[in-house]
Amino acid sequence: MIIVMKHNATQADVEQVKNEVTKAGLMVNISEGSQVTIIGVVGDKTRLSSDSICALPAVDKIVPVTESYKLANKKFHTKPSVIDLGSCKIGGDQLVIMAGPCAVESKKQLFESAEAVKAGGATVLRGGAYKPRTSPYSFQGLEEEGLQYMLDAKKETGLSIVCEVTSIHAVNTAANYVDILQIGARNMQNFELLKAAGKTNLPVLLKRGLCATIEEWLNAAEYIMSEGNQNVILCERGIRTYETATRNTLDISAIPVIKSKSHLPIIVDPSHASGKKEYIASLSKAAIAAGADGLMIEVHPNPKEALSDGPQSLDPQEFKVLMEELKMIAAACNKTFS
Repeated sequence: MIIVMKHNATQADVEQVKNEVTKAGLMVNISEGSQVTIIGVVGDKTRLSSDSICALPAVDKIVPVTESYKLANKKFHTKPSVIDLGSCKIGGDQLVIMAGPCAVESKKQLFESAEAVKAGGATVLRGGAYKPRTSPYSFQGLEEEGLQYMLDAKKETGLSIVCEVTSIHAVNTAANYVDILQIGARNMQNFELLKAAGKTNLPVLLKRGLCATIEEWLNAAEYIMSEGNQNVILCERGIRTYETATRNTLDISAIPVIKSKSHLPIIVDPSHASGKKEYIASLSKAAIAAGADGLMIEVHPNPKEALSDGPQSLDPQEFKVLMEELKMIAAACNKTFS
């Protein structure tokens, strides 16, 4: 439920309501607007007397929330969330570009990638140290060695870094190195992993599952947020349909739907959506035009030699050209690159 305070409610009035809610064992999420303050209530509402809350003089009304996700709900947090990484911001009027290789293969390869994506305009370096692959015989990643290379690249370039984690052990290890923890599509409903990521103080990039509905996706975000971590970034990376022309089918409509239902920022991964680099530019432009808060693009110094996802990786020159083209789309949408 949402408790809407009267326009003249004082801070003491808000504290009174907060105390009543927490005394019943429920959590609160306070959102202060220019005209009114709303208090989101999370937990078993049967433990709280609605009549006693409505009887408080500074309470205007109580609005029920039918959706199962609460903290991720726009009704609870009316303003769009903006996540500050220090080097850049994700959300609001800013566009973030996360770019780099699918997998960290060597220190040389990662440093070349980092320099290339920074020169092109990216502010976040992506790279996989833990690689969940369809085949157990495919390259699985360098793990902590790869994380160290990413940290070294951050120190060298100033880029923030994001890396996928595939286990609770990986969360605990990666938290010592990266700026953003990524939960991949295959693990979107790995609830223990989501809770572990939620217990960190790091922003979490949550990719949409292969066949997940938007409601399931937002409920996955709720698992992270319910552990006290409100810094969640959603990532649409295509869903599995009957179509085989692309690796997945990019759901452009997910962008405005998320914007209508949630305050969380959403970015798009056109590389995994298409599986083919010749489609990345068009999908990137469409994503920004539809209102995405950024992009995650695979860039490799030499895609033909990549140990993972070479066919969907841009080379440095292709990335640079794309970034120049995206500036025009961004300007038309009153957005700037962070």
